[in-house]
Amino acid sequence: KKQMNIIIKYCAVTMVIISIAPLSLMLVALCQISNQVGKVDAFSFPNRRFNKNIPCLTECRYMSWSLPSSANSEDYRDDALSAGRRTSVFKLAGAAAAATAGIPFLPSIANANDDASGEKLIEFSVNNLDGVEGNTGTFVVKLRPDWAPIGAARFTELTEQGFWNDIRFFRVIPGFIAQFGINADPAVQATWRNKSLRDDPVKVSNTRGTLVFATSGPNSRTTQLFINYSDRNTFLDKSGFSPFGEVISGMDVVDKLYGGYGEGAPSGKGPSQGLIQVKGNEYLKSQYPLLSYISKATVQ
Repeated sequence: KKQMNIIIKYCAVTMVIISIAPLSLMLVALCQISNQVGKVDAFSFPNRRFNKNIPCLTECRYMSWSLPSSANSEDYRDDALSAGRRTSVFKLAGAAAAATAGIPFLPSIANANDDASGEKLIEFSVNNLDGVEGNTGTFVVKLRPDWAPIGAARFTELTEQGFWNDIRFFRVIPGFIAQFGINADPAVQATWRNKSLRDDPVKVSNTRGTLVFATSGPNSRTTQLFINYSDRNTFLDKSGFSPFGEVISGMDVVDKLYGGYGEGAPSGKGPSQGLIQVKGNEYLKSQYPLLSYISKATVQ
């Protein structure tokens, strides 16, 4: 009888262990997921880990690694690297969820069949260098369709339409990037909102002087661009940022683009991209008058 009781107790303990083991594993998994979700700001729009409080409209497309207020240009890389890895996982999850629900994940996408043949030279005339009206200069971009033909074709199209004239470099982070590409006229910008491009594969690294389209996720390039300030930006390669041109002269002018406003709102004191989309230069001229701007861009 005593041995039977021991056997019964042993069997009971074994059954309890077997029954709670899956639950324990599930709890461990949930803890891990919770930990990761906490790092990427759960249920935010992909890439919003950086500027999580900005309402992201479909036209609010930008590469947005926000720097903490205490950071300098030497501090951003590690934070951006780890954030980029976490965000890439979140992007895949978002795409899968959209596909499962039968919801289109992307707006209309252009193929840009024109391969922008030829390595065109584009000269940019810039005003307000260092935030001083009348302080002007020029820099020249060489298009490289062999690097990224789709991106080069879109850039050529925008240039020929005079898209860059009078637009501001609204996000300049010294040691990182200078970003521009929201038209001065909101009505013009709205016409490009859903004209997304398919991604070009990354063939060359994001090094100093390269020109790259900003993106809010896969196949989402429209009109926003950035110029890389540093060779340390090669970490952007893994996130799909594909250079399509390079500054071949006047990089000293690019270095003088006014960056005193810093990161964009709300994480910084710089312009809100949402308001630029809605109000254009009316907003920027009144609130951020020191921003450097393109007076003219011409194909040489």
